[in-house]
Amino acid sequence: MQAALVSDPETLVLWESLTPLGRNEFICWVDDAKQAKTRARRIERTVEELHEGKKRPCCWAGCIHRTDKAPSRWQQAVLIDKKAK
Repeated sequence: MQAALVSDPETLVLWESLTPLGRNEFICWVDDAKQAKTRARRIERTVEELHEGKKRPCCWAGCIHRTDKAPSRWQQAVLIDKKAK
């Protein structure tokens, strides 16, 4: 992700204009992908969305690893894997 951001000065300015929470949401969204090709695709999409003026990843419920608040009912129903590991 860092390589994609620093490779284009305009993208880096857009990234740095995000709030720390906004940057964290994009980082979590990319990191949440299980496969390397999905992470690569999300990095590309992050750059595109920054240039479109987006401040958060589109269509993503947010970081479910946060401990400062409980996951919403939607996150619990859809995102949290209830299978034993």
